[in-house]
Amino acid sequence: MRPRSVIVALAVLALATVATAAEVLIEDWKAYKVGSTGLPDAWKAQNWGTPNYQNLKIVDDDGRRALHMKSANDSSTINRDVKGKVHLKDTPILEWEWKSIVLPKGGNSCKKATDDQAGQIFVVWPRFPEQVRSRIIGYVWDTTQPVGTICKSEKTGTVTYVVVRSGSGDLNKWVAETRNVVEDFKKIYGEAPEDPAILSASIDSNDTGTTSEAMIGAIRFKSQ
Repeated sequence: MRPRSVIVALAVLALATVATAAEVLIEDWKAYKVGSTGLPDAWKAQNWGTPNYQNLKIVDDDGRRALHMKSANDSSTINRDVKGKVHLKDTPILEWEWKSIVLPKGGNSCKKATDDQAGQIFVVWPRFPEQVRSRIIGYVWDTTQPVGTICKSEKTGTVTYVVVRSGSGDLNKWVAETRNVVEDFKKIYGEAPEDPAILSASIDSNDTGTTSEAMIGAIRFKSQ
């Protein structure tokens, strides 16, 4: 018979394996020093425009580690490689926390002239040529469009927005969001998704010529 200690160790290992499969942590910002600014080390810069990464700062907000993002008539996006790390068959649920502080005045995700949002989380499926064939779902906190709105960006044809939070009712409050990425993808594209390759966080105010401000907390994929 196996020694009891070996059996216990194997049981603990099995539980740890199950726990790992049930959740994939993308970011909790705890690896960075509070007060540090600029592009976080594990994230990649956008390859268009002129982002202002000095307006990104790691903060501790009421005991919650977060990325504080500001925008003043500009746009900043950071990208995290998740290829081979996120398997939607096992973890289809995207969960994140965010806090909007300033919404871009007049922002409307569904109109090219006002395509600005304070809080934005994108899930990306690149396809060659990426600028015209990639599939991108953007979960946004919109200024004016009601919750539940799904619309294709008039500015960036590869992006489809899903409005998960709207207006000023929850400003300056931490809010937790959950989305079934598989079901959203099926609703938008009419088929089941492959595993995504990139997760992005973004803020902008350049189309409305205003300002915006938000915080992004922990981001993870989970099982149902």
